[in-house]
Amino acid sequence: MSYSRELNNQKTIVLISIEEVEEAKNGDVVHENQNEQLPSENSHLNKRVDSLDIFRGFTVALMILVDDAGGDWPMIAHAPWNGCNLADFVMPFFLFIVGMAIPLALKRIPDRLITTRKVIFRTIKLLLWGILLQGGYSHAPDELTYGVDVKRIRWCGILQRIALSYLIVALLEIATKTSQGTNQLPGRFSVFKLVVGACILTIYLSVLYGVYVPDWQFTVQNAESPNYEEHFTVTCGVRGTLNPPCNAVGYVDRTLLGINHVYHHPAWRRSKVYTQCFYSSHLVVSSILIRNIFLSCLLEVLQACTANSPFEGPLLENAPSWCHAPFEPEGILSSISAVLSTINGVHFGHVLVHIKNHTGRLKHWVPMGLTLLVLGLLLHFTNAIPLNKQLYSFSYVCVTSGAAAFVFSAFYFLVDILDLKFLFLPFKWIGMNAMLVFVMAAEGIFAGFINGWYYEDPHNTLVNWILEHVFTGVWHSKRVGILFYVIFAEILFWAVVAGIFHRLKIYWKL
Repeated sequence: MSYSRELNNQKTIVLISIEEVEEAKNGDVVHENQNEQLPSENSHLNKRVDSLDIFRGFTVALMILVDDAGGDWPMIAHAPWNGCNLADFVMPFFLFIVGMAIPLALKRIPDRLITTRKVIFRTIKLLLWGILLQGGYSHAPDELTYGVDVKRIRWCGILQRIALSYLIVALLEIATKTSQGTNQLPGRFSVFKLVVGACILTIYLSVLYGVYVPDWQFTVQNAESPNYEEHFTVTCGVRGTLNPPCNAVGYVDRTLLGINHVYHHPAWRRSKVYTQCFYSSHLVVSSILIRNIFLSCLLEVLQACTANSPFEGPLLENAPSWCHAPFEPEGILSSISAVLSTINGVHFGHVLVHIKNHTGRLKHWVPMGLTLLVLGLLLHFTNAIPLNKQLYSFSYVCVTSGAAAFVFSAFYFLVDILDLKFLFLPFKWIGMNAMLVFVMAAEGIFAGFINGWYYEDPHNTLVNWILEHVFTGVWHSKRVGILFYVIFAEILFWAVVAGIFHRLKIYWKL
């Protein structure tokens, strides 16, 4: 089976939430007064909140779907630049779930120092797992090799982003933890949350729009590229632009991390529409010069990296130089903005812990989700701040957090209020053993192990045989075959495996 390199390197998982939720009984809402009698509407609120498990499992399944089928179905894959496709909701959903898990795991803090040490230790484990799985060491499932040149190791990644968000928000939770009543949201944290969120947003926007981005050079490091070891120069000399080659997000990563340590297969290579025109570095002295600049920018907009857009494909011979360049979608500046998604999730977690009844919870969640969604869409469609996952723009934070709020609220209503959890058992099983499914399915470790046992030719494997004869052959379509293969042979298969592990009370924790 062929896996998209772009998608395989953007897989996500909330590793920390597994252990946290086990510690906190995942919404087993323990109030400060253990003997308090709750109203009849709340008679079932002391049990495990299944909707959080199901939301996590749903997001893991969505991750597998868009990663492994997105190469053939680009409408569900990551948007090449501006915009928001189905795959672009996965990362913020996971960060949102991390945030929800933090108040549940830290309902009791008997010793702040010990709890802080645990948070730091868990952060370190996340960083190490991220480098091991996404730093270039693992080549599964298609290549039966492993190892990475440390001069080109990828330092940033999804797990590293989760580690940063978790560390900041968990320490904030510990620092502001006070004794709260069961029906009172923690006001001290809310104030700190607003202050910290405002500071993060100010820093992000100041750097994004205020940092000057000079011209830069790079050398193609992909040995499979026909332009291997060729040198390119990208002309910028601007500030405040949000286009692919000259934004401050990429500039910060190239400067602090080094261009050899960022992601070398960015999604922008599938895009047809690229840049806006910024002339801050030009001195316009005549109408002739204005026309020349305008025509130059117009030609740049009409150029494309590949003729196969929105599918992946070879780069055009006359593609702009930056089409060959690397870009880190989980870089430093964008990861700072991503902390906002986790802060939004923490608010929902506090509502889950401190609000006693279903109606009260939904009255907090739904209006907040609607507000975030409307604000983000207004920013995007008024061209103030476009939706952009790779820049992790503020409008993207708002839209994806609002969507997460509505999706979780829907699961909560169906599962914890209407008690229809039997409809979502596969998602629940995956959500309760998310680490197992992530490593084995999403990272392709199990498929790589199976591919290691081939007959005569390395491509003649059980995985490829099942894909070709059971799915593609039946539907007479590669695209449809891959879609059903991912749904049945990956998502449902691992749901059953996770269900068996749950029955045996075996859970893989970080």
